[in-house]
Amino acid sequence: MRLLCLPYSGGSAMFYARWRRLLPAWIDVRPVEWPGRGARMDEPLATDPGVLAAQLAGELAAQLDGPYALFGHSLGAVIAFELAHSLLDRGAPAPAILFVSGAEAPAVRDGSKWRHPLSDEALMQELRNLQGTPDEALSNAELMRSALPVLRADFLMCGAYAYRARRPLPCPVHVFGGADDETKREALEAWRQETSAAFTLDILPGHHFFIHTEQAELIDRIGWALAPAIGAIDCFASERGS
Repeated sequence: MRLLCLPYSGGSAMFYARWRRLLPAWIDVRPVEWPGRGARMDEPLATDPGVLAAQLAGELAAQLDGPYALFGHSLGAVIAFELAHSLLDRGAPAPAILFVSGAEAPAVRDGSKWRHPLSDEALMQELRNLQGTPDEALSNAELMRSALPVLRADFLMCGAYAYRARRPLPCPVHVFGGADDETKREALEAWRQETSAAFTLDILPGHHFFIHTEQAELIDRIGWALAPAIGAIDCFASERGS
């Protein structure tokens, strides 16, 4: 089972590389890097979520020769949703599960505050509000000089996102939320309308970046959710119990 993982705003998909040693061996974690960061640093940053999803679908479609799932956190959840639709439009198989984390459902998102570029000061304040960036990083001028353009482009993607009602996805949608996140439960529940299959909502302790603070629990729940898709329940239970 391939698990294609998409980054959050301002982040690199290589964050997920550590999941390779934490998830069972039958889950093949594949970080999906976006242009302008990590190994794709030399490419222009994306600011249009629809264009980005279509580009990623073109890059990934030919590689999907077996079962796969999608995971995205925050902005990555929205791109994962659009990527699932773009892959289906290209004739690719549906993901076994679409995992979306820390994000309102597309139909109820309001990105109007992100439609214009934010100043460095405003971006820094957003980072502080999200509580996902250590103070040492925020005070590192060189690090912020490279990080802020990526974050600015990602916020512009949030502002440029326009929801399009389409046929619900044929795969289950599994939503994760943080108990102390600003995202309301009703906005997480609204993901239910995007699937004609099963819907699951898990609320974990923590704020927006519960993906860090509750990593062990999050990964366990991902593994348990994926196990039935390839008949790996007994194997997974054995691994977690050892």
